[in-house]
Amino acid sequence: MNSTIMGFGIAGNFAHHLEQAGESADFVDVVVDEADAPKGIFPTFIPNSETFLNVYPFSSKRIQSLEDANIQMEPEVALLCDVTYENGKVKTLTPTHFGAYNDCSIRVEGAKKISHKKNWGIDSKGISKTLLPIDSFKPGSIMDHYSLTSFIKRDGKLIQYGENSELLGYSYFYDKLINWIISKLNTQKDTGPLEDLLSLIKKADYPKQLLISIGATRYTEFGETNYLKKGDILYVIVYDHTKHSHEQIKQMIEDEDFAQEDISVLQKTVY
Repeated sequence: MNSTIMGFGIAGNFAHHLEQAGESADFVDVVVDEADAPKGIFPTFIPNSETFLNVYPFSSKRIQSLEDANIQMEPEVALLCDVTYENGKVKTLTPTHFGAYNDCSIRVEGAKKISHKKNWGIDSKGISKTLLPIDSFKPGSIMDHYSLTSFIKRDGKLIQYGENSELLGYSYFYDKLINWIISKLNTQKDTGPLEDLLSLIKKADYPKQLLISIGATRYTEFGETNYLKKGDILYVIVYDHTKHSHEQIKQMIEDEDFAQEDISVLQKTVY
């Protein structure tokens, strides 16, 4: 990943994830246009920032644990987007690639901003080395055929961590998502757990690309109730479900032998 790319994440774009993560109370005062609308956008990496968010957090191999901190994997899809500006505001946002992402998060009550739970230094975020090209970010495109699944291998045992979910299960997707993101980047203010995004983009000198994780899927019972431990091996996989079954994906993990096409794999070890 290029260190000039700015990182953002979306909160609440998959039904019931915030409740499972114990974070729904953070957004009780956030006004949304629709009941299923995402709650807002948070920064994960800001080049040239004078805050902790200037630390490059993305890794394709490792996740840094913290002493006395409860950390959960957040399996997501990330979009690599080209961005243009006009009169100091975002004009266009064009997704060019997508892939497996881990928006790993600290679970702590009372954090002032979402970003305070997201970047605690190097290796605190996960992005696959394999990002898949997007033909068109519209219905009928390649992403119609993709699903997202996640596992954890603990003490040699492979356990499902997040539900196997089709990407079309996101609350906001395609044009509706892009239009919403552009609006929020231009209008979201510093309020409650959210931050003024346009001022952050300005500080980053209007980057030409944004990496945007579009929301974590629902947890399994194990994922909801278990935090990460040193030695855990994490897997987030985005795959074409018209070509690979979920059982085949699981077997690929067991065999450590992944398909070379139509799949984005993020495999990380907690240290």
